[in-house]
Amino acid sequence: MSAKAIESGGGDATDPFRPESPSDEEDEPSQSSNQTSDGSPGKPPQGPPQGPDGSGSDPRDPPKDGGSSFSRKAAKAAAAVVGGALAVVAVPTVLGAMGFTGAGIAASSLAAKMMSSAAIANGGGVAAGSLVATLQSVGSAGLSLSSRVLLGSAGFDLVSPVVGL
Repeated sequence: MSAKAIESGGGDATDPFRPESPSDEEDEPSQSSNQTSDGSPGKPPQGPPQGPDGSGSDPRDPPKDGGSSFSRKAAKAAAAVVGGALAVVAVPTVLGAMGFTGAGIAASSLAAKMMSSAAIANGGGVAAGSLVATLQSVGSAGLSLSSRVLLGSAGFDLVSPVVGL
């Protein structure tokens, strides 16, 4: 036991075979205890382990979101529903712009060109159930309920990945 340890009252005088600790002998801190494995100086961890949200919780705990998760998910779902509604509204608008109107096919429009090509391909008439006939039916009568549901679902499915649902 060193003289310094005896003067300060430290150490154990009852065990003469116990080796002295290096910190009893040295006044400066050991270099090996303040270095990381790559040799750069580091600090020992202080305080409780920090979680992913910095709250001092266990790092294995999931981060706390403060209850705003529901509102974010509701906003995303609302955006997807709006996407589905826009699809239902956009189809008749686009068909009208193409020339498929309630009064028939508009002259000199894309619909007129499509009808002409279909008639030439079929020997003078437009076949029932063809694309031109279907688009004209939707343009004049509008979408059926089942078509609106199908189109709304497609719009929802297209917008969902964009907003992260």
